[in-house]
Amino acid sequence: MSNFTPAATGTDARARIQRFGSYLSGMVMPNIGAFIAFGFITALFIPDGWTPNADLAEMVGPMITVLIPTLVAYTGGRMVHGQRGAVIGAVATFGAIVAGADPVSVGDGTSVLPFGGQVMILGAFILGPLSAYILKLFDNLVAGKVKAGFEMLIDNFSIGILGGALAIFGYKVIEPIVGWITDRLGDGVENLVSHSLLPLSSVIIEPAKVLFLNNAINHGVLTPLGAAEVQEQGKSILFMLEANPGPGAGLLLAYFFFGPRSLRPTVPAALIIQFFGGIHEVYFPYVLMKPKMVLATIAGGASGIAIFQAFDVGLTGPAAPGSFIAFMGVTAKGDYPGVILGIAVAAAVSFFVAGALFGFGRNSNDEGLTDVELTKAEESVAATKARGKVPAPATAEPVANRNEPLEA
Repeated sequence: MSNFTPAATGTDARARIQRFGSYLSGMVMPNIGAFIAFGFITALFIPDGWTPNADLAEMVGPMITVLIPTLVAYTGGRMVHGQRGAVIGAVATFGAIVAGADPVSVGDGTSVLPFGGQVMILGAFILGPLSAYILKLFDNLVAGKVKAGFEMLIDNFSIGILGGALAIFGYKVIEPIVGWITDRLGDGVENLVSHSLLPLSSVIIEPAKVLFLNNAINHGVLTPLGAAEVQEQGKSILFMLEANPGPGAGLLLAYFFFGPRSLRPTVPAALIIQFFGGIHEVYFPYVLMKPKMVLATIAGGASGIAIFQAFDVGLTGPAAPGSFIAFMGVTAKGDYPGVILGIAVAAAVSFFVAGALFGFGRNSNDEGLTDVELTKAEESVAATKARGKVPAPATAEPVANRNEPLEA
């Protein structure tokens, strides 16, 4: 495989949305380990967990309301302006975190800590990069103008003063806005669940995955809402909507049994990587070769969600990457039968729908698809992904080490 990655030059609406989703993903994915730790602690120690422990369960609230949003903001700030951006991003976001928290008195009642309340991941998405960008503008303004001996003073006080002001901005402005948005999104999801319409989300999610637009949906909406549900209910079905490996596995199996004979040898490796490795991108070329195959993944995804909803199952944290192993690792206690059945049904429905679209193997030699077409489809996937890539994280040096103005 070539190491060359096409430049991110897309300017159309899809590329912009894709870049936005990639940016959100860039803020979340480095911190997935923290989400998984939160999921394990939740699964183990909450009252309905594997080994209930009231003392250790006290970590659940602070981890999701304080730790994870701070990490996300820190990462987002670092992407914009290196370490200085990371620090101010975390400081600014803390104002929104505290504003959205439900204070709980501890000790003699004079000390209060935010152990619950609004999960401010959406606020971190905004304040982390925004505060880092404001600091970057300030650094650009003073670059080369600070007298020798005052560099460290300017460095530290610029973060302190701007960070404090932005923390107040987060407390007074961002938290009320993000809280309102989160409540409305939560109401929308609740309506879908109460009317048994959640499976219809596959109509959006499955095509979006092939177009690399899923990150905006998954990390921008589903992960924050799912984290809030875990805090309240101990698990969430929202972590399962996009990550289910069943639809992709069913599609690949259909290609193996009914697809063009020239492509069948390519399927086993792709199936292992997709189902057990959680790298869903490997099946995207198979959809792009025959776009109508997206109907199979939509049907499989909707069927899997219907099973998850019928059995009232959920995950305690994001399944990232979206593999069967990751699903099993964060499945809530007692939910394994429903989760496994949902994945199996999703794969089976996707398999039979794709098989029907292939005519169950009839004229499989006349499909007009070869390994050349597969290569072209893979190149198309790489190009589509590249168009939505965000720039590499910025690296910012202290003012004392900068002799040249920063690029605007």
